[in-house]
Amino acid sequence: MRIGIICPYSLTIPGGVQSQVLGLARQLRELGQHTRVLGPCDGPPPDASVIPLGDSLPTAANGSVAPIAPDVPCALRTIQALRDGEFDLLHLHEPMAPGPTVTALFMSNAPMVGTFHAAGGSLAYDLLNRPIRWLSGRLDYRFAVSNDAAEMAQTSLGHEYEILFNGVETDQCEKASSWPTEGPTIFFIGRHEPRKGLSVLLDAMNGLPADIRLWIASDGPETEELKSRFAGDPRIEWLGRISESEKFSRMKGADIFCAPSLRGESFGVVLLEGMACNTVVVASDIPGYSKVAEEGKHAVLVTPGDSHALATAIEKVLGDPNKQEELKENGRQRAMQFSMKSLAERYLDSYGKVLRGI
Repeated sequence: MRIGIICPYSLTIPGGVQSQVLGLARQLRELGQHTRVLGPCDGPPPDASVIPLGDSLPTAANGSVAPIAPDVPCALRTIQALRDGEFDLLHLHEPMAPGPTVTALFMSNAPMVGTFHAAGGSLAYDLLNRPIRWLSGRLDYRFAVSNDAAEMAQTSLGHEYEILFNGVETDQCEKASSWPTEGPTIFFIGRHEPRKGLSVLLDAMNGLPADIRLWIASDGPETEELKSRFAGDPRIEWLGRISESEKFSRMKGADIFCAPSLRGESFGVVLLEGMACNTVVVASDIPGYSKVAEEGKHAVLVTPGDSHALATAIEKVLGDPNKQEELKENGRQRAMQFSMKSLAERYLDSYGKVLRGI
């Protein structure tokens, strides 16, 4: 089977959808399927299987900034790539996002399935409801990564959605080597924007002991302001953007992986990555996270936006080795339930049904 997976977001910029697309493609190739990934790239493609479609244009969307490519050159490259690829099936992630997925919906005659990731409402869905509904009707089958994502898509677009939760590349987590540390260490990775709650974690550092270190990966609109505010704290290390392999090594080396997001997370795959790396997870108690982690069993979940509660939870779990081991073991077992290999096998089964017209 010749499979084309299309991502509307720049594949060279870290993001949840991007990591799912690239991880799924890797697993499908391991299962013997000819799989190519099409998407914008701001620099060299991250994988030999990627067909770059040009640079992205950072665009405000749902409280974040999406690196999409809604321009004509990207559309023309997409059309050419679809012709050259002669794909048996196309898998569109965030099918309604402006850019190559929408171009495929307009221009391709190949069977198409779509995976919807976003949750929490979309202004574009509301303003462009009729044309978007028509476009969504071009899909032969529809998936959503969570109940919230399915509800949002169904409310705006209609249709039925099969829930297939995001996957974790558990093999990559297991193979990663532990990054060396110099004392109790917390790791954060995520775009530096309000909804990710980095400022809450930084405020929590004021209430934590002097020997605790904090690694902060990635960047975003808040980076410079937060660096300036906390410049006097030598415990904080700003890493900038890091590779996937370094991400897993840092997760594995840290004592705690912290995800203090405030909202807008449809599915907590990053928590599962931390669990798969055998690391204690401390995160906000928001719907997207509580769906994958039970408080006190798989992770420690605290009130979103409460820096004092976050600091208390971190200090408490660091002082309890038995609890740490319990959380690690339960978390690792939980992560194994969401392996990317299992997800790829389920998608592959659905692809076959679409091609057979079932």
